[in-house]
Amino acid sequence: MALLDPTKMADWQVAEEAEKSMKTVYQLRDELGLAEEELLPHGHYVGKVDFAKALKRLKDRPDGKYIDVTAITPTPLGEGKSTSSMGLVEGLGKRGKKVVAAIRQPSGGPTMNIKGSAAGGGLAQCIPLTPFSLGLTGDINAIMNAHNLAMVALTARMQHEFNYDDAELAKRNLKRLDIDPRNVEFGWIIDFCAQALRNMIIGIGGKMDGFMMKSSFAIAVSSEIMAILAVSTDLKDMRERMGKIVVAYSKKGDPVTTKDLEVDGAMTAWMVEALNPNLLQSIEGQPVFVHAGPFANIAIGQSSIIADRIGLKLADYHVTESGFGADIGFEKFWNLKCRFSGLKPNCAVIVATIRALKCHGGAPVPRPGLPMPKEYEGENVGWVEGGCKNLIHHIQTVKKAGINPVVCINSFYTDTKNEIAIVKRLSEAAGARAAVSQHWLKGGDGALEFADAVVDACEEKNEFKFLYDLSLPLRQRIELIAKEVYGADGVSYTPEAEAKAKKMEADPELSKLGTCMVKTHLSLSHDPNIKGTPKGWVLPIRDVLTYKGAGFVVPVAGAISLMPGTGSNPAFRRVDVDVETGKVKGVF
Repeated sequence: MALLDPTKMADWQVAEEAEKSMKTVYQLRDELGLAEEELLPHGHYVGKVDFAKALKRLKDRPDGKYIDVTAITPTPLGEGKSTSSMGLVEGLGKRGKKVVAAIRQPSGGPTMNIKGSAAGGGLAQCIPLTPFSLGLTGDINAIMNAHNLAMVALTARMQHEFNYDDAELAKRNLKRLDIDPRNVEFGWIIDFCAQALRNMIIGIGGKMDGFMMKSSFAIAVSSEIMAILAVSTDLKDMRERMGKIVVAYSKKGDPVTTKDLEVDGAMTAWMVEALNPNLLQSIEGQPVFVHAGPFANIAIGQSSIIADRIGLKLADYHVTESGFGADIGFEKFWNLKCRFSGLKPNCAVIVATIRALKCHGGAPVPRPGLPMPKEYEGENVGWVEGGCKNLIHHIQTVKKAGINPVVCINSFYTDTKNEIAIVKRLSEAAGARAAVSQHWLKGGDGALEFADAVVDACEEKNEFKFLYDLSLPLRQRIELIAKEVYGADGVSYTPEAEAKAKKMEADPELSKLGTCMVKTHLSLSHDPNIKGTPKGWVLPIRDVLTYKGAGFVVPVAGAISLMPGTGSNPAFRRVDVDVETGKVKGVF
């Protein structure tokens, strides 16, 4: 790695060079201690792991230390959680620790848009980069097929019920579900940012062309089936969850599920192989599980429980990543993922950059696709100090969970000693360890201080506890999250959202589901333009969705959309293929 200089090379070029000497998936298998039949190769450098066989064999082995990586409120350019996760894995590897990571599979939307593939960056990346970024082993494709099959079943059923009377339906062995076309919960999915598909009319034509109604597309990673992949513990659990998905409501207001449509078995059939985690590696050769890819602002935002369970059995330290800031990704890790899995973390890492702290402290907000504002080029301790209020807010959130926080200062070579010093001082005053890490520039050698801080934090006792009990009514839970995690003064509801919430509270089954908030990741508030630590505001809830199969209800705050848009300068403009070698270039 010493010959690779990320200051003079694009991330994809660093990855391409590193891939020339990467381990085969068979070497990773042997180093992990997996049995031969537990590895399902997809070529020489990517594989899947038969988790059922592995967990059965390893069931009596004690778990390693469990570490979650989250962040402060990010800028539109991201904070480097994946980079820091890879850096931590590499740093622990340099310290001689047996370590495994679990990160999410990137969506084609950000990969071909502004944010990139989330493989990390510099000398702290997950490789091989091209398969990681472009479809991997087909898990997201399986999710799209399973999800859209449910929509095929729903729309076909609506057409047949509209065209045939009860006697004719009976001949076809169909029972009338009396689906209300104005109350369809489901839409279609595609794994790109396609704002033109947010609102549409389907079924245009004659009676053989389907049922005409309003519909929409969301991005694939927001699908309930993606959430089910993230939270399922085994195939039986997934199969049961798949039949509980609510796709629509009848004209009487009764839920219509995938089981009612008799499509849940076929949906699960698409997902059998996807349930096995994907095995890749860091640039320095540590094993990395890549499994599930839900966004944290519009979904649960976690890699899979299955990947974490395997990682904890195979390693002394298992590093998992939660999406976006601690108000979103960590809150869902804390109150949803850990509740579903029964696993308790030993430490949580909060990633912060000097750049983002300046943004929260008053510097101009960076805009995707445009050059970084010149104000970021020089030292400004005042901006950094002001932005640390946002960092301290997230430290307090992690401490409310009873977990030991470590602040990772994800250092750029442009950061100054004075700027770093103020972050360390304020972090430690707030009750967190703080470590500077130069993993982007130096790989594991630059992450030793970071790795040592995490090891120390894992040795301390913690008092892990959930923010709320599932017996607490839904609206009280939402208010608790809004006040304790976001810093809001309270919550407001549209009439439709409040009516839905009341109905859910009165339903013995729905009232016990978890709470998965949908909110912008760019602010602690619902407004992406408000930086720092906003005061004197109320969280507006405009809708409440039911993800019964995944096991939670989804309050939607502000104007956030389940289908992001593609910007004016997307990444696909720079992605191409070398026609002589077949190598992809330009993915970042």
